[in-house]
Amino acid sequence: MKIRIDKAKCVGNARCAAVSAELFPLNDEGYIAVEEIDVPPGMEEAALRGARACPERIIVVEEGK
Repeated sequence: MKIRIDKAKCVGNARCAAVSAELFPLNDEGYIAVEEIDVPPGMEEAALRGARACPERIIVVEEGK
């Protein structure tokens, strides 16, 4: 599973990081710090919950990658 994030559209709500700071690290200004994440085994549910928590819907989870 892979996560892709459109960093340019992040407005800093940090709801994804509230679900999993490990999967969705923030920079010093509170915006998402990464554009692509390989989801470690066992973190799939947190990845899906983090994506659903984003009000801007800029987080896409790609299954089976």
